[in-house]
Amino acid sequence: MNALDRTDLRLLSVLQTEGRITNAELAERVNLSPSACLRRLQRLEADQVITGYAAQVDPQAVGLGLQAFVRVQLVKHEAEVIERFVERVNGWDEVVACHALTGDMDYLLHIYVADLADFSRFLLDHLLNAAGVADVNSSFVLRTVKRSPSLPLPRAENPPPPHNLAGNRR
Repeated sequence: MNALDRTDLRLLSVLQTEGRITNAELAERVNLSPSACLRRLQRLEADQVITGYAAQVDPQAVGLGLQAFVRVQLVKHEAEVIERFVERVNGWDEVVACHALTGDMDYLLHIYVADLADFSRFLLDHLLNAAGVADVNSSFVLRTVKRSPSLPLPRAENPPPPHNLAGNRR
């Protein structure tokens, strides 16, 4: 993979906030010709720096009025228990993100459901019935203060060191 330069970082910055911008508009914003801009985009996609494009949907508009963070502790940390838990989590549409953690809890689930009754059903029918789950601790979102799909990219003056596809720094 090639190192990210100032122009790559400017492209990524614009795309994170304006994913539907045309190539011509993007090229103009970052001072490239449309063909050079397209080549860079294709390289960033091929190198998996850009991993996809998606619409941001308002949860309330689609009936998802309750958002929760659920910390999960597993009974054991054996590979089979972890694998079975991860497999189940990947099958639950309510879980939009799952993170393995350090500390006293093993996983943090980010969950969207319609309401408290829907959350109760999810918890009782799925999560607490999942083999290997020892304990759960739930917190409900009262208000979202900040939500950004954009990563805090390095400033264009200080591009990051090159990395390979495995994410290891060279």
